[in-house]
Amino acid sequence: MENNTFGLYANKIEAFLGKSSKEFTKEDIIRVVREMDIKMVNFMYPGGDGRLKTLNFMLNTPDYLETILTCGERVDGSSLFSFIQAASSDLYVMPRFSTAFIDPFEEIPTLCMLCSFFNRDGEPLASSPEHTLKKAMDAFTKVTGMEFHAMGELEYYVIRPDEEVFPAVDQKGYHESAPYAKGNDFRTRCMQAIAECGGKIKYGHSEVGNFVENGDCYEQTEIEFLPVPANECAEQILLAKWIIRNMGYQEGLNITFAPKITVGKAGSGMHVHMRIMKDGRNLMLDGNKLSENARKAIAGMMKLAESITAFGNKNPTSYFRLVPHQEAPTNVCWGMSNRSVLVRVPLGWTSGKDMCHEANPIEPLTKRDYSEKQTVEMRSPDGSADIYQLLAGLCVACRHGFELPDALEVADKTFADGDIHDPENAQRFAALTQLPDSCAASADRLEQQRAVYEQHSVFSPAMIDGIITQLRAFDDRTLRKDISGNDEAVAKLVEKYFHCG
Repeated sequence: MENNTFGLYANKIEAFLGKSSKEFTKEDIIRVVREMDIKMVNFMYPGGDGRLKTLNFMLNTPDYLETILTCGERVDGSSLFSFIQAASSDLYVMPRFSTAFIDPFEEIPTLCMLCSFFNRDGEPLASSPEHTLKKAMDAFTKVTGMEFHAMGELEYYVIRPDEEVFPAVDQKGYHESAPYAKGNDFRTRCMQAIAECGGKIKYGHSEVGNFVENGDCYEQTEIEFLPVPANECAEQILLAKWIIRNMGYQEGLNITFAPKITVGKAGSGMHVHMRIMKDGRNLMLDGNKLSENARKAIAGMMKLAESITAFGNKNPTSYFRLVPHQEAPTNVCWGMSNRSVLVRVPLGWTSGKDMCHEANPIEPLTKRDYSEKQTVEMRSPDGSADIYQLLAGLCVACRHGFELPDALEVADKTFADGDIHDPENAQRFAALTQLPDSCAASADRLEQQRAVYEQHSVFSPAMIDGIITQLRAFDDRTLRKDISGNDEAVAKLVEKYFHCG
């Protein structure tokens, strides 16, 4: 009987080779080039601005292909990262075969691979984004005996000329269908392209934000991914942003992942869900309750929440989204299914009820284990984030929770079981720590807490220094207050950072 398992895979190379991408070898890549008539290979890697960079190779001979796959290539590190000096800037980039995908945009048949950075001694570059996350994951496993998994929610606006037919209701776009949502077809094309490049997508939908301004229609949308090891999560977010922007460019649409794009309208976040795994089991639940492991991880995030903004909120407009009395968080607390808190524990199918049978009575009653679905969600990050730094920082924070002797007490003290914006709860929540209100304040918090991130040699001192310098260079310590109520000044700021991350 024919095995059609890989025929179901959206990833074109997995389907072609009949194996998981984790098993791709150099010989597999050579076979793909030969049998899929590939003419060009692209090496891709994140720079210090968080965006993908590309190096093109025209394939001349089989020997040349084997050489670049085995040896990689040299690049100028000082042009990619601010913390690398020009006097010693040469780096190697080496392709990771498991990341191979067919470029969906090039007319010339092109195979792309993400790369890792190595220094002149052939060692992984200590301050590279990908290696920093790997070190964070290794330290998490060493301390806890568990694995750190994550998934991202990618929110963004699609901008097109306005159409007067079937107008959408301002700021009421959540899960809207066509024809009131005009961008659903664009989103599904993006989702297909992301999946064909290896992204593991959970779902997509239109989001709250929609409005018309200066003859243009702004529609907010979201693509959410499935939980995977954190390094794979970073790769998926990085590639998804690249694909969405390219597809928008090809179709004449403007795209922005900016955290705030105009006054009084919904900003875009990039929430991150996390879970901790061991031997293929999700350890976030104990029966139908949140586990001690999960509460320790949350406690670590509560302790480091203020400095996590240094990785997840990277330009001044981030802090125009993180303002009081909005859905975006400002207080360091956590809660169950509560969207006003910093860390949310979403519904986790813990009722024990068979809702499938209830909705479809002809289906037999079942006793399914839903524990794999439980996550916790960090709600402060946005699209300006360096996704590798952010996931590494969250991984460090969750590990730190297991190192805190009073972790469960910290979790209890920061638990919010009511609306933190309700005046009746004002006194109760007045003592909560507040998130930073500027890049400069985030830099201060990172400097105060840097020792935790540098433990186990996860974040290099040079990398932390570079992030602090980058954030302070915005000189925005009082900016939010200075231009409050000045819509023109806010608009200029938004325009400056419109294509962040």
